[in-house]
Amino acid sequence: MANIIIRATKAPNLPIPTINYSQTYTESFSNALRIYFNTLDAFTTNLSNIDGGSSLSFPHIAASDTTDQYATANDTATLVAWNTGESILGFTLAAGAATANYAGVYKITFSLQFANTANAVHDASVWLRVNNVDVARSTTNFSIPARKSAGVPSYVCGYSEAVFTVNAGDSIKLYWATDLAATSGGAVGVYMYADPVQVTPYARPAIPSAIGSITFVSRT
Repeated sequence: MANIIIRATKAPNLPIPTINYSQTYTESFSNALRIYFNTLDAFTTNLSNIDGGSSLSFPHIAASDTTDQYATANDTATLVAWNTGESILGFTLAAGAATANYAGVYKITFSLQFANTANAVHDASVWLRVNNVDVARSTTNFSIPARKSAGVPSYVCGYSEAVFTVNAGDSIKLYWATDLAATSGGAVGVYMYADPVQVTPYARPAIPSAIGSITFVSRT
């Protein structure tokens, strides 16, 4: 399907009328109105058909991270990192923060790939911060089972979502913490697992440690 561009309508620049009847003036006047109404018809037609929403663009951001992520320490708030912007419109992404260009009501979703290398169940909590202030009632807790065996972690996909108002310029971050933090190549515990594209024993896409999106729901 070809892309449809919806152009905003603009009042026509009507010619200045003459004192006496003028065929040239009448034709110019009619032509200006014809162009305006054709533009208006195209605008409303593209929005009123069953696929009208496909002609509109809304602010959004989708991002992921391709690296293992470790908490700073046990029971310590740690910023979730994002190193890949999958699709961004009306946002900027920098230093783990998504900054909104436009105010509105947004839906925020995330999926974190937790792994546990310890031989006991451990918890991870995830929550949102806006402008470095915790968002009320945004925390979700996940319990990650004990490892399958020595060297083989257990995995849990931590998913949650929230809908709330965002102001233009707001900086949105995702934080997490665990009661037992693993370290890279060291202590056992909970971390966020990433894995590259797999070819054998079967082909599959990469596993990001974090996937998240913020999508526009409504104006405020």
